[in-house]
Amino acid sequence: MPLASDPAPDPAPGAAAPIRVLLADDQTLVRSAFAMLVSSARDMDVVGQAGTGREAVELARTARADLVVMDIRMPDLDGIEATRRIAADEDLAGVKVLVLTTYDTDEHIVEALRAGASGFLVKDTRPAELLDAIRTVAAGESLLSPGPTARLIARVLRLPEAPQPGVPAPAALAALSERERQVLALVARGLNNAEAAQTLGLSPLTTKTHVSRIMGKLGARDRAQLVIAAYESGLVTPTCRSESP
Repeated sequence: MPLASDPAPDPAPGAAAPIRVLLADDQTLVRSAFAMLVSSARDMDVVGQAGTGREAVELARTARADLVVMDIRMPDLDGIEATRRIAADEDLAGVKVLVLTTYDTDEHIVEALRAGASGFLVKDTRPAELLDAIRTVAAGESLLSPGPTARLIARVLRLPEAPQPGVPAPAALAALSERERQVLALVARGLNNAEAAQTLGLSPLTTKTHVSRIMGKLGARDRAQLVIAAYESGLVTPTCRSESP
C-alpha cells in the first residue's frame, strides 16, 4: 500500500514552501535513489512513493503533492493513464507531472504530453539535472530541451492523426495574431522566453505575455501542449520550422 509522509512543517516566515514531490516508479531501488536525491535538496520534500500508476493517482490526492515524477512503464496502471487521470481531476489542477523515460526505446512520450505531462526526462540524467527539472516544472515551465524536442516532433509527425505539411491551421490557431503565431513557432522549436525574445527583438516580459495569451487561446496547460499544438496544426514542420518571424 502506498504511504504518504507526514505533512511538511510550515516554512519559516518569508521562506518559500518546499516543493512537495511524489515519486512513481515500479523499481524500488530507483525510487529509493531518487528519494535520497530529492530529500537532499533544501527546497524539496518527498511526500510519497508509488510502485504503480494507480498508487500514484491515489497519493497525488492524499499526499498533497505539487509534482509527480512519473515513470511511464509501470504495472496496474501505466504512467500515461495515471498522468491522464491526474490532469483530468479538478482537485489536482495544480499538480504537475514530470515523465521519466528511457527515451531511445520508449514510444509513448507524445501520449504522455497529450495526457497532461509538463515535460520529460531520461532516466540516466545527472542528479543535478533531475533537481533542476523538478524546479522548472514546479515553477510552471515545461521541460522540453531542443534535442529531445526534435525527437518528440518526429514521433508526432509519424502518428496517423498528424497533418500533412501545408494543411491549414485549425480554428484555434486562426484566433492567434501573427506575432503570437511567430512566438508559438519558436516555442515549438524548444526556445525559452529569453531566446524567443532575442529572435523576435522583443523583451522577455513581452514574450512571456504572448506565451500566456497563446496558452489561454488554445486552452493549453503548459508549453508542452503548445509544442504538440504547433506541430499537429502544421504551423511547424521538420523541413519548414516556422512561418518566417
